[in-house]
Amino acid sequence: MPDGEGSQTLERGLAVLVELSRHPSGLTTAEVAAACGLHRSITHRLLVSLVRTGFAVRSGDRYAVGATVRAVAGVAPALREVAEPVLTALAQEIDATASLVEVRGGFAVTTVVAEPPTDGPRFSYRLGNRDPLDRGAGGLAALASGPPRDGEPDRVAEVRAAGVVTTHAELNPGAYGVAAPVRGWPVRAAVNVVTAAPAVAETAVEAIRRAVEEIGSP
Repeated sequence: MPDGEGSQTLERGLAVLVELSRHPSGLTTAEVAAACGLHRSITHRLLVSLVRTGFAVRSGDRYAVGATVRAVAGVAPALREVAEPVLTALAQEIDATASLVEVRGGFAVTTVVAEPPTDGPRFSYRLGNRDPLDRGAGGLAALASGPPRDGEPDRVAEVRAAGVVTTHAELNPGAYGVAAPVRGWPVRAAVNVVTAAPAVAETAVEAIRRAVEEIGSP
């Protein structure tokens, strides 16, 4: 094919997509522009188009590879991979630890953790942390992410209907837990935030709802 043929816009878009694929935690518009040698306004337009078509996903000011790429490749998206950049943005937004909780072996297991960028006292969850399913926001919301089951705690139906739950001091003294179910995935899961500040817990409710919407379903 002669050099003059082809689409420069398409080639630039593919270059942006390749760059995003190298950074699972996502990149800002400025970082993509610098890496691809493009003007920031051009990069912004390309990213908007990639998000609109599902080839990229936006979380806060960061962009990552979207589900359409995996669909084209015939690869199902992994929940943890999709959730990680969303949780990172959530932790930055509310200045509290955010995590993904999955139902594993009868426990609420922490499988992704995002810490806020600022220093200071806070509750932190380590990867692999296991909590009961019938207490604490994360476990209750994870159970609520799926259809009703015989013998599930009565509170789960309330969480399923409300779409979010806030608890206080159920697992850790003084800790507020705020969580929302992540629906539509093969595993029961929830986005969970833990904080000692009542004001942060209140702010986190709508922020978590938005995070769950961004994660979506496969």
